[in-house]
Amino acid sequence: SGLLVVARTAAAHAALSAAFRAHAIEREYLAIVWGAPDAAEPRLAGLPGVAWEAGGVLRIEAAIGRHPVDRKRMAVVTRGGRHAVTRVRVVQRFGSLAALVACRLETGRTHQIRVHLAHVGHPLVGDPVYARRRSLPAAVPVGIKAALRGFPRQALHAARLGLRHPVSGAP
Repeated sequence: SGLLVVARTAAAHAALSAAFRAHAIEREYLAIVWGAPDAAEPRLAGLPGVAWEAGGVLRIEAAIGRHPVDRKRMAVVTRGGRHAVTRVRVVQRFGSLAALVACRLETGRTHQIRVHLAHVGHPLVGDPVYARRRSLPAAVPVGIKAALRGFPRQALHAARLGLRHPVSGAP
């Protein structure tokens, strides 16, 4: 869900296409993920391409390409993929079950947020392709379990789109 940009003229389309190719468009997505990325998580410290930046921002720099076995999926790959960078900041934790995160894209690859977050062990709630079914602690109320398990789509929302007007150049 969320924002999208539409060009009304061929000139605007060409300018917007050039801006996307140059990575001059700011994109921020909100997502609900399983668990919550944490700098104290030892598993994250050992993953190649994963680093923590100032302000508790998780930086994932990992190439994305076709999954080696399932060609319909994308995956983090060590050879032959395309460079991809996602920055993730936890906005709100929902205990240890899930978290609301803000994701900023430096690049724009197919399924980038979904693949990167699954790679670090925090896939999107409701993602039928990249998230494995999770067992939830018995203490979790039935209503919350039902909401998490029954989420009807990927919990991903295009929240912010920053660009310069293709004619005036105004932000």
